[in-house]
Amino acid sequence: MTDSPAKRHIVIVGASLAGTRAAEGLRAFGHTGPITLIGSEHELPYDRPPLSKDLLKSDWTDASVELFRLATTASLGASDIRLELGVPADGLNTADRAVHLADGREIPYDVLIIATGAAARPSPWQPESGVYQLRTLDDSRALAACLRRREPIVIVGGGFIGTEIAAAAIGFGCDVTVVDPVAEPMTRIVGPETALTLTDLHTRNGARTRFGVGVTDIQGREGALTVSLADGSRIETSAAVVGIGSIPSTYWLADSALDTANGVLTDSRLRAFGAEDVYAIGDVARWPHPGRGILVRAEHWTNASDQARYVAAAITGTMDADYQPTDFVWSDQYDWKIHTVGWRDPDGISYTVGDLADGRAAVLHTDIQGVPCGAVTINWIRGLNLIRRLLAADASAEAIADELKQMAYAAR
Repeated sequence: MTDSPAKRHIVIVGASLAGTRAAEGLRAFGHTGPITLIGSEHELPYDRPPLSKDLLKSDWTDASVELFRLATTASLGASDIRLELGVPADGLNTADRAVHLADGREIPYDVLIIATGAAARPSPWQPESGVYQLRTLDDSRALAACLRRREPIVIVGGGFIGTEIAAAAIGFGCDVTVVDPVAEPMTRIVGPETALTLTDLHTRNGARTRFGVGVTDIQGREGALTVSLADGSRIETSAAVVGIGSIPSTYWLADSALDTANGVLTDSRLRAFGAEDVYAIGDVARWPHPGRGILVRAEHWTNASDQARYVAAAITGTMDADYQPTDFVWSDQYDWKIHTVGWRDPDGISYTVGDLADGRAAVLHTDIQGVPCGAVTINWIRGLNLIRRLLAADASAEAIADELKQMAYAAR
């Protein structure tokens, strides 16, 4: 192991947002030792939210793809960051401090950052063809080509990703059905009232929803698929998208000393349990949330970016405090902009300011003690910014609601 902290070899496994931002952050905070960034895909690092948003709806020219690159060969080279693409990690030896690669090589490290993210949960249905999933650039490219054919499509999964795909498909002119076994699948994230409003948004734009009934089978081939539902009904369609959640990409850590049950378990400073000088960040990390008092694995852009910067600062000695999450998510559906901040306690109280049906409102959430813990806004950026500022200032629910009402009244 290198004695000088600034000269240590830092290996980052995972070349998406968290890994790339961590590498850049290390240089920004003064690390002068070698940095190796390992990615399983052959693609240069790219942003993932556009896969179900702007990029999915784009013309898919080289220029449109390049807009969403996180880094280039030139930018990484200028920062002296060694890039290993198209070579997945398939093992970790924490005793010898070495990452095993699928091509047989071993990469030694002084400090390891695990940023391998999550993978789409495999579809339990395997027809001949015609079932799509969305996690990578190639997935989005293939799905976009499917949507351009303007044929019927069934989307299995009514969360944010599934409903964003539904909105894109409607925009292409497809006949769309969204299926989910949960009666209001977005309730967990945004609450029941907002979930109903978003379901109505899709209905008004022409999508059919079959919520509260699950899929039992998908058979056939692309162009002639049959989707069987738990109530005995069937949907004939040309293609299907299966978005039933994700699983943390920890398969390569199976024989390591790390705790990888639902992600890599870390302490409040994102240090992995079971080995020294190992950190986990982004979608793959499971860490203690200071506000909620539980272990969480957060799959959103802001958390991945924030954790990357935090760990880079911690490794370089710039940060000496526990990680404090931002908890911020956004979704684009048709012409609506939906933002969530904080979290929703199902046992808490919700305050609605504005009219959800009119497409401009905020819903403030409290915990069971009545303390504000989060909110969702629809098409109201100023309201969102106000909520974020007042939540950070520990304002009461009543004070936040009053200021939102004043803002809404002044905007009339």
